[in-house]
Amino acid sequence: MKTHQLLIAGEARSAAANATFQRMNPLSGQVVTDAAAASIADANAAVDAASVAFETWSDSSVGERRRLLLKAADLMESYKDAFIECMVEETGSTPTWAGFNVMVAAGVLREAASLTSQIGGDIIPSNVPDSLAMGIRVPCGVVVGIAPWNAPIILATRAIATPIACGNTVILKASEQCPATHHLIGQVLIEAGLGNGIVNVITNAPKDAADVVGALIDAPAVRRINFTGSTAVGRIIAERAARHLKPVLLELGGKAPFIVLEDADIDAAVEAAAFGAFFNQGQICMSTERLIVVESVADEFAQKLASKAATLKAGDPLDTSNALGTLIAAEAGKKLNGLLADALAKGASLLSGGKAEGVVMPATLIDNVTSQMRIYTEESFGPMVAMMRVKNEEEAICIANDSEYGLSAAVFSKDLARAMKVAKRIESGICHINAPTVHDEPQMPFGGVKSSGYGRFGGKYGIEEFTELRWMTVQMGPRHYPI
Repeated sequence: MKTHQLLIAGEARSAAANATFQRMNPLSGQVVTDAAAASIADANAAVDAASVAFETWSDSSVGERRRLLLKAADLMESYKDAFIECMVEETGSTPTWAGFNVMVAAGVLREAASLTSQIGGDIIPSNVPDSLAMGIRVPCGVVVGIAPWNAPIILATRAIATPIACGNTVILKASEQCPATHHLIGQVLIEAGLGNGIVNVITNAPKDAADVVGALIDAPAVRRINFTGSTAVGRIIAERAARHLKPVLLELGGKAPFIVLEDADIDAAVEAAAFGAFFNQGQICMSTERLIVVESVADEFAQKLASKAATLKAGDPLDTSNALGTLIAAEAGKKLNGLLADALAKGASLLSGGKAEGVVMPATLIDNVTSQMRIYTEESFGPMVAMMRVKNEEEAICIANDSEYGLSAAVFSKDLARAMKVAKRIESGICHINAPTVHDEPQMPFGGVKSSGYGRFGGKYGIEEFTELRWMTVQMGPRHYPI
């Protein structure tokens, strides 16, 4: 089996002592990837390469950055089949989800290319006569991007694209669950001309993750860190970066509420809820986790959603009759079964689906969930959604905000003015009216509040995250001094 090596300074390299680790297919348990297991020394070598490359890349022209990012987008699409194969094997996702990842990631690169001419500044009126004062955005330096496995092509590309467009160099710390998928992203970008240390990719064994990430954060040349993943790990990264006063962009967990008011289009709400709760086996940060439904329409909504869920078969992602693939690992199934058992023991009702068998879990709907149940507060990150019945709009808003998380949300009502008022009161970084909680576009400001993180990926909003704002002046005439 070919070993996927580290990508440092535009070259494929073995890890120190030729160390490797293996990734197994979640369903079969067979080894599908052998990857280099980076050490602290390898992480530091990537930082050195990125630091050297920054000296010239930060001075590159807008046209050059745009050209290479557009070339990378085209190349990524040409590698679509390879990406799908890697992602399905490593994560158990369906080919449909993998192909969608390629499409959106190529869009992320094209959006980043368009940003290269939007990194501007301001002329600022000055009290000093003949002083030209400016606020100018400049590249910040080496950026570390840490990407997850659940939408691996989209999220790893997002971790790289805007920093590169802004004139920074990047080290992608790949996920241990999909090293080949993330390696292929680096390979595509280097082939497009973003080698020689502009883009570097580090893979590591799970046991070494804390040491490798710690070394990357601690390195003086690293000036920004972006992380997409769990809230627990995000806190650790933010705390370590804070010791060095380094800014971090965090996109973390979610417990997305989906409010259905009594005047909603129930059929539309059911379709959106099924997609938001069960697509990619519910393993998306924006996945619908809490259905908050006004009592007068709850029975109809529950019956229709349960019927819809029953049609969504789960299993081998290569079987085209399966709408859902597998969970990332058997441990995820055990956690979900624990949440399910706890809810049922405390009075919840199972309307569809049921227990996970290994890494396969059917689309599961639980009704009559209360605050005493673990699933009320804990992120399930699987194809299981909790439904809560409420008396009215006010109670719906209260329950929607009764969470430490605040990433995505949805409100369904035929009265758009009413829905907008409700949406404004929901504590989340993202809210969709009459649309699912799962939605992303490269140009949109993406991120959350509360324990879902801070900062924003997406379009022009990412420029602020990956540049420094400098105040510069030019004295254009004589200046008076008091001494």
